[in-house]
Amino acid sequence: MSSTELPSVPPTSVLPKAIAVRVAEGERLRSVGLPGVTLSIRSRPPAREGLEPALYVHGLGGSSQNWSALMALLDGVVASEAVDLPGFGDSPPPDDGNYSVTAHARAVIRYLDAVERGPVHLFGNSLGGAVSTRVAAVRPDLVRTLTLVSPALPELRVQRTALPTGLVGVPGVAALFTRFTREWTAEQRVRGVTALCYGDPGRVGPDAFRHAVEELERRLQLPYFWDALTRSTRGLLSAYTLGGQHGLWRQAERVLAPTLLVYGGRDQLVGFRMAQRAARTFRDSRLLTLPDAGHVAMMEYPETVATAFQELLAGSATATEISGG
Repeated sequence: MSSTELPSVPPTSVLPKAIAVRVAEGERLRSVGLPGVTLSIRSRPPAREGLEPALYVHGLGGSSQNWSALMALLDGVVASEAVDLPGFGDSPPPDDGNYSVTAHARAVIRYLDAVERGPVHLFGNSLGGAVSTRVAAVRPDLVRTLTLVSPALPELRVQRTALPTGLVGVPGVAALFTRFTREWTAEQRVRGVTALCYGDPGRVGPDAFRHAVEELERRLQLPYFWDALTRSTRGLLSAYTLGGQHGLWRQAERVLAPTLLVYGGRDQLVGFRMAQRAARTFRDSRLLTLPDAGHVAMMEYPETVATAFQELLAGSATATEISGG
């Protein structure tokens, strides 16, 4: 081979096959380029014209697929879109490598400003709940209602079951964990996550489990998978230490939008005891507690969450009429 020749490329039959991101029936996936970030957006075509827009923000280690069941149930109620935060799902890492809660919130705000969909019905789970709280506080013009499922707001006494997740954000721990779990299969990893996040792991059916395994196998091939997870965990822990007007509880006090709070009695990551504090902090809130639910109630009990959201909508509409809005 001469010095100008390039080595031959192996035939596609022997190259690793990239697993495509799953798109459920009735969903669409598109990529949106914004300053500093590119976001993957999962959507469902509106069942009819005139529906108010909704945007869903997933939790740490999750993706827009976490909202598929709830989005399907809200067809005909809202025009649903779910975002993959930078570095998660099908979204590439942010250009600046910033995975703080503020950076994630900025990405959501940039998207809403770019597509001019606001104000939206904003949903957030776990990390996405912290992100959505910040968005609602700093840009009230973009949020019509706020629905938070086990939001990751600071706790003074963190549950022991949540400590391993928090440790991922400690420098060096992620690399150590990666080496320690090198031989774990995707199935083993998904079973572990399911046991941690669901109140009753038995509620995950065979198809849902298989889809979760396929998605994890795909994401484990991404060179930035662990970096995104580690830095986002670190960003969330850093947000817990912020005081003053930037503190998440202080920002929760500033939220003007009618708010639905959903907490699971078997949540191993966000303390169930935080439900009452949240209900006192968000000024216009209603609380739904699900004793048997874990950390992802919108996946375990989507019908119940969908009904509660529709009741929030009805209550908000009634309040507007009474006030003469």
